[in-house]
Amino acid sequence: MKEVFLVIIFVVASLLGYKVIKEVPSLLHTPLMSGTNAISGVTILGSLVSTAYAVSSGSQFLGFIAIVLATINLVGGFVVTDRMLKMFKS
Repeated sequence: MKEVFLVIIFVVASLLGYKVIKEVPSLLHTPLMSGTNAISGVTILGSLVSTAYAVSSGSQFLGFIAIVLATINLVGGFVVTDRMLKMFKS
């Protein structure tokens, strides 16, 4: 029962997030991406701390995967932001 509730929360949050991002004017997308990159940096720090305190090797492996995925997300966000900023240069 708990899992169904968590899936419902995930679906509602995904739909709400899509609706919010869809309504953002194109002029504000670059600052929004920069803020999202900052949040991704916090995610990397959280995964580093949790991996450092992991006791079992399985938890350490999952922490390593979290670090890798958060880093890919952060770097990809900066690449997209850079491309968006280049569009405004003449």
